[in-house]
Amino acid sequence: MSGIPFDQREGVIWLDGEFVEWSQAQLHVLTHGLHYASTVYEGERVYNGKIFKLREHSERLYRSAQLMDFVIPYELEELEAASLELLQRNKVKDGYVRPVAWRGSEMISTSARFNRVHLAIACWQWPSYFDPAARMTGIRLKTASWRRPPPNSSPFEAKASGHYQIATLSKHDAENSGYHDALMLDWRGQVAEATSANVFFIKGRTLHTPLPDCFLNGITRQTVTELAKALDYQVVERTIWPTELGDFDECFLTGTAAEITPVQSIDEWRYVPGDACRDFIAAYTSTVNA
Repeated sequence: MSGIPFDQREGVIWLDGEFVEWSQAQLHVLTHGLHYASTVYEGERVYNGKIFKLREHSERLYRSAQLMDFVIPYELEELEAASLELLQRNKVKDGYVRPVAWRGSEMISTSARFNRVHLAIACWQWPSYFDPAARMTGIRLKTASWRRPPPNSSPFEAKASGHYQIATLSKHDAENSGYHDALMLDWRGQVAEATSANVFFIKGRTLHTPLPDCFLNGITRQTVTELAKALDYQVVERTIWPTELGDFDECFLTGTAAEITPVQSIDEWRYVPGDACRDFIAAYTSTVNA
């Protein structure tokens, strides 16, 4: 990814129905979404000028807003058309799209019933989230001390900004200790996910993955499940305890940004990225570039 700060880039951003210069896409410091996390967003990958699974991402954005008790004031089709035009205006062929919706600054209190809902879309060139050269070497994870909360504590199916505070804290802690990312457990102590990616463990030709009952069932996660059928792998969604982590041969993360990223270790447990990682990386690459 380019080292240029995001507030200093060139191009245009779609903001509340208009294309504006990148530097002019601003909000007020008393925006409700900033103070109270009434913000939802999506992360979408662009391959050869096309947004992979655009409709699934768009529908999830609107569903997230509904779960956060606000209505996006634009039709879904208008959002998608704006996203595609934005790619052309910014000349992005392989990159990332970030639609984000939030409550504005009319009221600065917990209640925000009369705040205007804003919508913005930005896009930029973005290569692989993790270094492609090191992909098959695998990344190192550290188990986080923060845990995913129970499902009755928040609308976990919403891709909402407030859900990522513990992810940021956990990733920072992992990086400070020399790891690439963190493995998060849930409130029961069961394996959940990485900070912003789902996780699969492989034994033979079976993929084991945690039940998404307190975290997002990612779109890439769903894609891998679909690919498994064509590749003659079995997928088992089940409870996975940390004590089982030494029982698997391979492990990889899945996410729109991470794509499919092999894992070489989680704490003291070691994995050797092999045939399964290669199979799914190849199948996913072929699918997104179709």
